[in-house]
Amino acid sequence: MTLSLEQLKADVASGKIDTVVVGATDMQGRLQGKRIHAPFFIQDTIKNGTEGCNYLLAVDIDMNTVQGYDVSSWETGYADMGMSPDFDTLRYLPWHEGTAMVIADFVDHHKDGISVSPRTILKNQLARLDKAGMMALSGTELEFIVFQDTFEEAWAKGYKDLTPANQYNVDYSLLGTGRVEKLLRAIRLNMDGAGLIIESAKGECNFGQHEIAIRYEEALKTCDNHSIYKMGAKEIAAQQGCSLTFMAKFNEREGSSCHIHLSFRDKKDGAVLAGDAGDGMSKLGRHYLAGIQAHMRELTLLFAPNINSYKRYQAGTFAPTALKWGRDNRTCALRLVGEGLSLRIENRVPGGDANPYLAVAGMVAAGLDGIESELPLEPAFTGNAYALETARVPTTLHEARDLWANSAWVAKTFGEDVQKHYAHMADTEIDSFGRAVTDWERFRSFERM
Repeated sequence: MTLSLEQLKADVASGKIDTVVVGATDMQGRLQGKRIHAPFFIQDTIKNGTEGCNYLLAVDIDMNTVQGYDVSSWETGYADMGMSPDFDTLRYLPWHEGTAMVIADFVDHHKDGISVSPRTILKNQLARLDKAGMMALSGTELEFIVFQDTFEEAWAKGYKDLTPANQYNVDYSLLGTGRVEKLLRAIRLNMDGAGLIIESAKGECNFGQHEIAIRYEEALKTCDNHSIYKMGAKEIAAQQGCSLTFMAKFNEREGSSCHIHLSFRDKKDGAVLAGDAGDGMSKLGRHYLAGIQAHMRELTLLFAPNINSYKRYQAGTFAPTALKWGRDNRTCALRLVGEGLSLRIENRVPGGDANPYLAVAGMVAAGLDGIESELPLEPAFTGNAYALETARVPTTLHEARDLWANSAWVAKTFGEDVQKHYAHMADTEIDSFGRAVTDWERFRSFERM
């Protein structure tokens, strides 16, 4: 459950809590930070925060010190940046004995948020929305694949010949989820103990694939919960001698998505998207959806940040290819669902590898631009969007990178520093993959070429 500082102090004094994890989210959406001895956290960290090398916002997935970032380099000496705890996020971590956790913001020496930090980027867009008299509610739906192998065994095998927890499609199968209920139950109960509101668990299409649904919250809280959930699910799986992955596309079967639901409400928690202007939407709601649709291509880098991300977008796989919107139409990239206060858009483009802060920030910014610019909304699409000749989801990271890097709207909305920073992140991923020799190449070329 969530914690007050007063309760934390009491828990530390009684010996219930001996460790406080301080974590901040990096570019890849991973929580990075420190485990702090609880008495020191009470005596010092509450007041002063802690520090981390600024390369935490300038490394690749392997933690290599990548050159070319303005925020961090050998030339600037890899200085520290602050990690300032947000005590509204303080909570127990029940899957670790005697442990609490708090989410931190990366800050400079003036205690201002680092502009290219994902949490800061989202907070800046939410501040714009607040000035417009609205707030954002969001929910993320993460799919993952469970394997009977441990993480260490999977590494040693080169992630080949792993044994999935289910050997066939268990979409909605109670028998299938029952096979891995020990793990699913542990994740559900531990996340509930960490303050997340758990709804349900269900099987999915790929072998060993499952989803645990978490209730929507205010957008920043949703992204904090998302990051804790991804880390915690892996840790709990490891404790049970198995492993799981949130890779967007682990194999040639169905990929793992991160469908993002987003709705705006007024400051009194009233509906602003619903109305009688058509399709159950208000005039403002129609502009909101038009804005998201208009900016989908230049924002795809935030929804699909890796080479592997683009392997999901295959016709007939429940991953979208057409940038259309439809009423409860799962073939479209944007699916309008709910009614009244619950009316919301589901963005089906992000995969399980998306950084939630960046993805939600992009949707908030696009929706707000649609409202401010009063963008017109095209008619809802009905039918099979996979068969439609229309604007498509970018098919490669290179294409998405160029759309992001060359967008005047991105530069104006997020800042040229943010635009440049994440374009360089994409360049790093593209360059790294370009140097790699894959199994696909070996199988095709070893003997037959």
